[in-house]
Amino acid sequence: MTLDDLKEIIEKNFEKRTREFKRVFHGRGNFYEDFSYLTVDCIDEILFVCFYEKKELQEQIEKLLEELALTYAFKTFVVQERYLEKAPCKVIFGALKKEEIVVENGLKYSINFDNRNIGIFPDMKRGREYIKEISKDKTVLNLFSYTCAFSVVALSGGAKKVVNVDMAKNALSIGRENHHLNSLDTKKVKFMPYNILKSWSRIKKEAPYDIIIIDPPSFQKGSFAATKDYEKIIKRLDELASKQCLILSCLNAPELDADFIKELFKQNASSFKFIKRLDNLDEFVSKDENRALKNMIFERKLSD
Repeated sequence: MTLDDLKEIIEKNFEKRTREFKRVFHGRGNFYEDFSYLTVDCIDEILFVCFYEKKELQEQIEKLLEELALTYAFKTFVVQERYLEKAPCKVIFGALKKEEIVVENGLKYSINFDNRNIGIFPDMKRGREYIKEISKDKTVLNLFSYTCAFSVVALSGGAKKVVNVDMAKNALSIGRENHHLNSLDTKKVKFMPYNILKSWSRIKKEAPYDIIIIDPPSFQKGSFAATKDYEKIIKRLDELASKQCLILSCLNAPELDADFIKELFKQNASSFKFIKRLDNLDEFVSKDENRALKNMIFERKLSD
């Protein structure tokens, strides 16, 4: 695959560009093996490029994308070097506000380019759409809530109550702001700044939950490793869930396939049955879909 091929793919994806967040090149799924270290996003009038490895072609790619950004009238062009320790962003042209706003399905989210992760994960869009569809009059538990995007969609879908749990207080503060951005009533929301694996008694006080979202990092040093810690969460589901509970179980670890999650439920939460796996967005192409993002739906049906 050449730079001309890269340009052609991105320009084709520009055709459907709107104000909403859109990935226009996804190399991380190894579908485009020559550019597996690269992602390119449209965020309204910002073109946002991430390099996950240092490559000889970086300077040429930056030049190509800068030309495209100017041609397609982006106001700001930003490059993030994720392979460096603090993953700094450099503004090639234009300017960034301390807080920018990204739009997804008409809902607003605060993002900040000073952070390694800017504040929302675009590949989870289908998961957020699903939660919004099923949330009316439901009590929702949002584990590893980060900046609470699932809470925003649940409340906008008519949820009765949402409990957000994440050990990062700053992320929860941004989550609170995301609710205010969308004029949502935070009296229906709880923000718990706790280590989930050590806080089950606090989480259980708000049970039972009709919907439980499990969206952990695949690995976070000192706090969570999917291979050993995901099981600990699933073992707690029976004591947290309502009789008709739905689970959105997420995993974005390419080394673990969908059967990993299914087997954990089978062994540790047998009252929940696998219903379906949500399709990933077309723009997040992957060489091996079973290794790509996994959004798995499980349902519990207990008689009274």
